[in-house]
Amino acid sequence: MALALCVCMAAMLLAGCGGAGSSSAAASASGSAAAGTSASAAGALDPNIKATLTFATYDNEAMDLYEEMDLEGRFQELYPNVNIEIEEFKDDAEYFNQMKIRASAGELPDLMYLQTRYYPVFKDYMVDLSHTQAAANNTLAAEFAVDGKIIGVPEKISTDYVFYWADMFEEAGVEVPKTWEDFVAASEKLQSYFGAQDPSFMAIGMGCKDSWPMYPLMEYSPASFSGNGAYWDYMATVDEPFAEGEPIRDAYTKVYDLLQKGVLGSDPLGLGYDQALSLFLNHQAAMMVDNSMGLAKIEASGVDLTNLKTFYMPYTDEEGNFNHIVQGDFFLGITNTSENPELAEAFLEFYFAEFYPEFILRVASDSTMTNAPKDKDPYMVFADEEQPEYVLVSYMGGGDDYTAIVNECKFDYNKVGTSMLTDGFDLEATFAQLNADWSAAREKLGMK
Repeated sequence: MALALCVCMAAMLLAGCGGAGSSSAAASASGSAAAGTSASAAGALDPNIKATLTFATYDNEAMDLYEEMDLEGRFQELYPNVNIEIEEFKDDAEYFNQMKIRASAGELPDLMYLQTRYYPVFKDYMVDLSHTQAAANNTLAAEFAVDGKIIGVPEKISTDYVFYWADMFEEAGVEVPKTWEDFVAASEKLQSYFGAQDPSFMAIGMGCKDSWPMYPLMEYSPASFSGNGAYWDYMATVDEPFAEGEPIRDAYTKVYDLLQKGVLGSDPLGLGYDQALSLFLNHQAAMMVDNSMGLAKIEASGVDLTNLKTFYMPYTDEEGNFNHIVQGDFFLGITNTSENPELAEAFLEFYFAEFYPEFILRVASDSTMTNAPKDKDPYMVFADEEQPEYVLVSYMGGGDDYTAIVNECKFDYNKVGTSMLTDGFDLEATFAQLNADWSAAREKLGMK
């Protein structure tokens, strides 16, 4: 009886302490509970198994943390004879191009990251993770299931922010824009004010030489302006999606009009992302559209960030709704070509139960796991304060039909964006050609 009383008192004390604990402590406790589940799920595995797990990523920020937090060593506490071989790629473009080649050759790594737009390409190479505890604890995984299967567990919640220098806005007499029209006007005013003194100044730092930095404007604008996160799938049902009245035509026309005002500086195609970021950090650009990975680079730069703030890109529709895109990102999955699928699953469970709760606190992204709660980064809180009311649009990427059409007609929204910056670009002729190519692709694929 005395022993039972002591146990009860200890439990009451622990419960009382838990209520006053930090979010990181709660995450750690929840993570331990989840770890117990994953350990039982992998109980059939011999802890002395000898193997090497290959793991591919393009997340440079995470790579530094994997080494610093000793990802491999911590997994080896469970499986001492297992090595984790991490393959790092420069960016997502290089990564996915290489993964597509390796998929055809049957040489994918054991674990790899996906983005929703690449689901149609890789879905047949991925293992169903619906039964895992990691998927059960994830707030987004089920929403992005393909044919009822969860093929990736999203590690981060991805959303874009407009990073800006508040002191530059104040000096130029510019307010944080609340509508698209306000954003265009603010960009023009900043370019005119600071560009008069500095020929290399950019109101919006973008670095279009790399093409991919155009994605906030070219990939997200159709879904944002229309409020339809599954816009690409709708587009796959239309013969001429760039015709008058279609959302993508309206969105790209607005983007084109913005770009023609010179707000990306005098030589946007001559600068890559890293150069544009350097100019932004040096106050030679007033704004830069980026996500949490960009924020990590900004914070690591050592530059004085006293005047750094954020707002959401003001994609406003005809009804006045402020539409804001959000999506899961870095979907970690297991390939069906893995020679050690059970071990790969054990690693995935370990990663999200034991490693992730500490890892997510070290990066700028929001958590996707119920067992790892996290407060939003202070720089990102500014955006919520500027726009407390917005319509959330869950970006879904494109499905099989969209992907098939894109592959057939070679549609690349980012390249369309960079083409808008070239001399002699004809918007109407481009829309006509895109309609013709799209319609022909649908006909060839038997979609009419």
